Formats: sequence, structure tokens, C-alpha cells
Amino acid sequence: MKHLLSFLGICLLGLGLVQAQLSPGDLSEAHAHLEGISNCTACHDLGNKVTNQKCLECHDDIQSLLNQNRGYHAHSSVRNQDCFECHSEHHGRRFDALRFDQDEFDHLLTGYELEGAHDRIDCRDCHKPDYIADPDIRKRENTFLGLGQECLDCHTDYHQETLPTDCRSCHEMEGWSPASLFDHDETDYPLAGAHREVECIECHRETIRNGQEFQEFSGIRFNDCIDCHDDPHESRIAGACAQCHTVQSFNRFIGQRRFNHNTTEFELRGAHQTTACFDCHDRTSNPLTVFGDQTETNEDNCISCHEDFHEGKYGPACVDCHQESSFLDLKDMSFFDHTVADFQLEGLHLEVDCRECHTTRFSDPIAFNECRNCHEDYHEGEFESIAGNPDCESCHTVDHGFDYSLYSLEQHQETSFPLEGAHMATPCFACHLDEREDRWTFRDLGNTCVDCHDNIHEGYISESYYPENECVACHGQDAWSAVTFDHNQTDWPLTGQHALADCRDCHFEVLDDLTLTEQAFNSLGTDCVTCHENVHGDEFEIDGVTDCTRCHGTNTWFPEVFDHNTTRFPLDGQHAEIECMACHAVEQEDGTSLVIYKIERFECADCHN
Repeated sequence: MKHLLSFLGICLLGLGLVQAQLSPGDLSEAHAHLEGISNCTACHDLGNKVTNQKCLECHDDIQSLLNQNRGYHAHSSVRNQDCFECHSEHHGRRFDALRFDQDEFDHLLTGYELEGAHDRIDCRDCHKPDYIADPDIRKRENTFLGLGQECLDCHTDYHQETLPTDCRSCHEMEGWSPASLFDHDETDYPLAGAHREVECIECHRETIRNGQEFQEFSGIRFNDCIDCHDDPHESRIAGACAQCHTVQSFNRFIGQRRFNHNTTEFELRGAHQTTACFDCHDRTSNPLTVFGDQTETNEDNCISCHEDFHEGKYGPACVDCHQESSFLDLKDMSFFDHTVADFQLEGLHLEVDCRECHTTRFSDPIAFNECRNCHEDYHEGEFESIAGNPDCESCHTVDHGFDYSLYSLEQHQETSFPLEGAHMATPCFACHLDEREDRWTFRDLGNTCVDCHDNIHEGYISESYYPENECVACHGQDAWSAVTFDHNQTDWPLTGQHALADCRDCHFEVLDDLTLTEQAFNSLGTDCVTCHENVHGDEFEIDGVTDCTRCHGTNTWFPEVFDHNTTRFPLDGQHAEIECMACHAVEQEDGTSLVIYKIERFECADCHN
């Protein structure tokens, strides 16, 4: 046991000697917490010098600046150096690892050039905790980190947030006053005229705000001159002073055509706007009386200023009839009560401008006993031949205009063309509006069908059936499809189902869209195969012709005329009772079903097993 304790003592003594040999000296106060041989690798790589990576693992604020390419350490002349070239250690607790020659230090390497007064002050006047925003960096002693580059990071905001924070837009580095970079023309109120000679303090007063000296540069009213200047007119003349005065001098008057006279009780309109001010107002240089001599003038009492040429016959309100642009220009006179005249206005006449009728003086007489005295005869004399030569009012009314007609169906029935059938439902324009000339006409339209309707049968039907193109020989007026033609007049009377068929089924060829492509009357054949499909092919041809009537009638397709006993195989016994299809088989030929009626062999064994 005694020997063991001696050995441990020797080991501990040896360990102390090794530590003294490895460490060249005590660490500075900032690194004192890393003292001891067990912490060497916190800064040193074994067998290697102190690496920048080890330093930046702890000094992450420097690493952050390097990542942002900001600050002194990010400059190309510093970035490529090893940290220990400037910052050494193991020189004792009081050693300052940040020491450098502040007088010779090139501040431009930090990215912030010192200009003007900044280049003449001590470093610690700026680099002090009061100006550092980061609370962790602020706790460090003698640090140069954490200082912002904005003016208000170090300087008090004299303007107390009333102006933008970009101080250098107005101030230079040599001193805050005067603000030599400030340009008043870039503000909402550029200076002009005499304003350029006024001292700033005249408009921007100094005061105390929040216990500090303060000068007002924002929030100053400048909508009107009286925001800063006394009103010599004592509010008698409203509106902006600039309407009458200039910034060069208040003694110069420019109010002609500029002053908003509508702010007074006399609104200027028309020729009044070009009248010189002093044609109505007395000349004076006294601001308390200028333009104050007409305050009692009523703008509706024209004869208070103008001569009354009507000698009082129409009262003092000239504006009821006259325009202010000129007494020779009259208004639309819509106010005038026309009921006092011999011609009372009604309907659309109420909307007509007076000058449409009164082309000269309003007092000149106008003939109004007939519409044609004012209106052109649209019909160009079409109705002059009618007894009494009726005026427009016979068919038209002033309530609806000329587009509306009073002419009735009953009146039409008394004409040479009374309306019947579908004609009664046909709109007037279908017959009386000429689309080619876009004009209505009511005379010489003709009374025959072909005067209005196309004769689609011309050249297809013999005129013997409808002489002189009289469509009524076949058609009625109720509808074109209602045909009353007697087919017995032809050489092919209709019987059976033919009498029930629609004419179009035989005589017209119509597409699916109801377009007529062909019609046949005179040229239509009378053979069945002219209209019907021959389903038997050439099976029953005689001399190249299939005569369907040998077997079929017109009442049904069933071969009611056919007599099997006239064939080579008369039907007897059970044969007379069986269905035709039992013997006459259906065969397919070229994709078509065909019934075989002509049987060449008809021995019993040919059909029966």
C-alpha cells in the first residue's frame, strides 16, 4: 500500500511537469474556460497548427459575417489569412487578443468607409455598447462587432420618425447642418417665385416635442396660401389664392378666367366667362372692398345689367329662353307651354326640338292643318288617287310615330284584295316591304298568286290544269299543302292507296332538310316501277317489262289479283291452305333477300322427303 501511494504521487508530479512543458503560457481571460490539457483539442488539431475551422466553430458570429461576405474578416486581404496571424494566445490572462494599431487601421476593409467627421473621431466613440443592437454582443468588452451602418444606429432621430430614416438623402458626413443634399423640388411642395428667398424657419418652426428640440418638416398644410399667410380678404373671397395671385408677388392679378366664380353666388357661364372682371366690378386696390360691389346681384335677373329688348313683355328671366353663350342662341324652349298656342303638342311632337318646326322666328306663323305641311310624303303620292286625298292621320298617330299604323284588317277587307286563310296571319311587311329597296309600298302589288309567290311548277305542269298560272286551281289560301286537284282529269286516275298518298310522295324529291331537288308531273311515268322498287328483279318480266298489275292491286301489296290456278301448278287439297312461304323459299343474292316464286320442278319428291 505504501509503495502504491508513492507511485501515484510520482505520476501526478510527472503529469504536472508534462502539462507545464506542453502549454506555453496561460490563456487570455476570454479563453480561460478552455485551460487544461484535456481541452487542448478544442482549439488544436494533434500534430497540426491551430486551424481557422476550430476558431470559427466557436466564433460563429464571424463565420456568419463570412457567409454573408460582410465585415472586415470577409475582405479578400483578410479572409485568406490564418486567424493566429492577428490573434495569438497563451500570453497570460491580461493579454488582449484583439490588439491592433487603431490609428493605422484601414476602415475601408470593413466595407464601411469613414467619411467627413467620421474620419476624425476616436474608434470608441462609435464602437461602444450603446450602439450595439444584439444583446449578446453588447455584453462583450472592447468588441468591434455588432455595429450597424445606418445613421440612426448611432445617432438620435432628431426628426422623431416624422421623416424617412435615410439621413444621407439630405445630410452630408461633414455635419448635420445645413442639410445641403435636401432638394425642396422633390417634395410635394416645390418652391417657386418668392418662396425660394424665404428662410426655412419662416415655414418650418422650431418647437419642443417629447421633451426634445424639434423642427417641423412634415405634416405642414399647404393646400391654400392662407395656411401660412393672412387672408387680406377676410374670407369674403373663397377658394385658392393662386387663382388670382402668383408666388412672385401678391400684387400681380391673374384672376381673369382663372378664378372659380362658381364659389360665389353668381355662377359664370357662356360669354360671362370671357368678360373682363372689371367690366362688372369697380376697380380698387383695397383688398377689403375689391370685387365686393356686386354681392347683391341676382344671377337670374339679367336686366339688372343688360338692356331688355323685349320691353318687359316676357319678364326679367331672360335665361328661360336665351343662352349665356350669346343672346342670339336660344334654348330648346322645352319649358314653353304650347297649349296657349293654336297647335297643341301631343305624343312624339312633345319631344321635337322647337327649331325643327320654327325655322325662323318663333313668332312667325306656321301652317299646321295637314301633316304634309311639315312631313314629306313617304308614300310618294300612292294615296292621292283615293277619294278625299287622305292625310297621314288616317293611318298614323302622333302617339306612336310613322312606324305604327292604324290601318285595320276590316279596312283591308274592303280593298280589291280581301285577306283570306293564311293571308290573314301574314305580317304586313311580308307583302308590302320591298327588301331590295328597303321601302314600304301599298299600290300596284297585283292580285294573282304569282305576283307575290314563286311559281315552282312552271314548265313541270301543263297550263291546261292551271290556266293563266292560277294557283287556286289546286291550292287553297289556308295552306299550300292543302291541294284540291282532281286527279281524274289526268289519264291516270287515283285508286286505292294512291288516293290517300300525299302529292309530294310521287311528284317531289325532297332531301332530309326539306330541300326540293326535283319535281315531276308531265314527265312522270305510270308504270309501278317508276315509283316503287321491283323486289322481284327480272323474275316476272315479259319482253323485258315487269307488269305489277298482273298480281297486285292498289289497295294493298298483297297479290290479290294473282290466281295460282293459272300457273302450271294449280293448288288442290292441302296445298290450297298452306302459307306461300312454305313452298317459295327466301334466298340471299348479293346481300339482298329474294323470294323465289318460279319453281322449275314441282314433283312431290322435289318438296317432300
